Amino acid sequence: MKKKVIAVVLLSIMMISLCACGSDEKSSESSSESSSEEKTKVTFQTWNPGEGEATERVIAAFEEKNPDIDIEFTCIPYSDHMQKLKVDLMSGGGPDVFGMQTGASLKEFRDFEMELGSYAEEQYGQDWSSDYKEFAMDLLNEDGEYYALPLGVSYAGFMWADMKYMDKYNLAIPQNYEELVETAKFLREKGEYPVAIGAKDDWINIDTWMSIANDINSEKLYSAIEGETSFEDADLVESFRIWQKCFTDGVFQDGALGVNVFSDVSDLFEKEGSIPMYMNGGWTINCYLRPDPDMQEIFNAEGAEHEGFLMDWNNDGKVCPVTAAADVVLCMNKNTKNEEAAWKWIDFLLHEGQEILINDYLNYFPSRTSMELNVENLSDDGKKNLAYIEEQSVNNVGGYREMPYPELKQSIADNLQALALESVTPEEAAKIVEEASQKQER
Repeated sequence: MKKKVIAVVLLSIMMISLCACGSDEKSSESSSESSSEEKTKVTFQTWNPGEGEATERVIAAFEEKNPDIDIEFTCIPYSDHMQKLKVDLMSGGGPDVFGMQTGASLKEFRDFEMELGSYAEEQYGQDWSSDYKEFAMDLLNEDGEYYALPLGVSYAGFMWADMKYMDKYNLAIPQNYEELVETAKFLREKGEYPVAIGAKDDWINIDTWMSIANDINSEKLYSAIEGETSFEDADLVESFRIWQKCFTDGVFQDGALGVNVFSDVSDLFEKEGSIPMYMNGGWTINCYLRPDPDMQEIFNAEGAEHEGFLMDWNNDGKVCPVTAAADVVLCMNKNTKNEEAAWKWIDFLLHEGQEILINDYLNYFPSRTSMELNVENLSDDGKKNLAYIEEQSVNNVGGYREMPYPELKQSIADNLQALALESVTPEEAAKIVEEASQKQER
């Protein structure tokens, strides 16, 4: 009987013990699940910065600093990004944070963008906007409200030359349009590309045309964009004429309207080194630092030399001014359920993230005035071009890059294509654009 009792007691103890073990495991699993559930997921979608080492480093640095937040990053080409955003946001979804361009695109998505000025003021103080370059904020300031903040800035209007071609043919960098025509003609005769442009992309066409118009008369260009000067003004008609001549004079390559900048033309220059010159912005400087073996072979091989330069389009002895804008601005989804975490991610990108993206990879130029440009690991050739772009960004900015008015922007883009095809004259293009300008709400 005693043995029976003892056996029962022992069995009871074992059962309790087993139950306890099972309870501990369950509790542990529950705790783990709870811990996992406590992590906030912030979804981030953009086209730029793209996939790769730079963005991965920024995300890893943020998550280390904020172990309770996971960043889910989606990077897709710009046109797909915009299309997907439109569909997702209109259905009440979409990412918590998304990248956007300034100007017309930013306004198009206004109904889905959280006002961020109040966040910035609370965190940085009342005069927070003074820490950002004025031109980077011009197209973001809407009566003191800000629906996006600039991750980095870019400078457009540059041309780039691979000096191995120029040296091979004993050619100097063309200084003005007349020299550009002669250089392009010579290169064609040698079986080489002239100046390559991805003219299928409206943005590079507008960048180039604005450089031409800025060179002729910056004041009239921006006055016309604001509806105060007619696009039929003689100086603006001349800007359309020079743009058209780039095609009729053979400055740009045959079939230019059928190819994109990225990656059709850019790969030829940046990864193959197979073209002498092409149109692209100051951001091409990042080819010296991008962890791409093909780019490294082209830009950092022994003896490699490239030249970023600006054109004197109207032969007046002065190179064109650059245009400047925030390259990528960050928006918060008005319908996000993770406001606090989304703001932490934006704040990090604007500060520590921007430091990594710029000083380690030169993806952009600083949007903040307080940020020092301290790029390491650049070759002498890279340092030379960086110094040139910096100098132009300080002393030769004609105005903003991105246009704020969508219908006007589209009309200009359409007519630049038509001019390239010679289906309109410069005078006709100017008249059509002016009609669109008069209808444009501002």
